[in-house]
Amino acid sequence: MALERVNPPTLAKPSGFSHAVVADGGRVVFLAGQIAAGPDGVVTGGTVAEQFERALANLLAALAAAGGSPADLASLTVYAVDLDDYRRHGQQIGEVWRRLAGRDYPAMAAVGVLRLWDPAALVEIQGHAVIP
Repeated sequence: MALERVNPPTLAKPSGFSHAVVADGGRVVFLAGQIAAGPDGVVTGGTVAEQFERALANLLAALAAAGGSPADLASLTVYAVDLDDYRRHGQQIGEVWRRLAGRDYPAMAAVGVLRLWDPAALVEIQGHAVIP
C-alpha cells in the first residue's frame, strides 16, 4: 500500500496540506470527528491550538487502534468555530501537526461552523486513512 501526494505545479503551492492523495491498495479507515475531550469526555484546552493538539492526538489514537499511523492519513477535515482564530494560530497548529503527525500532509479542508456538538469545543477533526 502506498499513498502518493499530488501537488501539480498549475495550482498554488500548498502549505500544510496536499492537493490530492492517491491510495494504492490497503484498508480504508473512516475516522469519526474528534474534539479535545479527555477520557472523561470533558473538553480541555483554552485556545484553538491547544484544542487542535488534543483533537489530533485523539484522532491519531483511534487510527492507531485501527492499525494505522499518521503516514496513512489520506484526508482530513477540520471544523473550526472561528476560522480567523484558527488562521491566527496557524504556525502553532503547524508545529503541533509536525510533532504529532510528521511532515507528510493529507488532502485537507478547514470549514468554519457556527458551533460543534460540545459547546466548549473550538475545533473538531475527522478523516480517512488507508492502511496496509
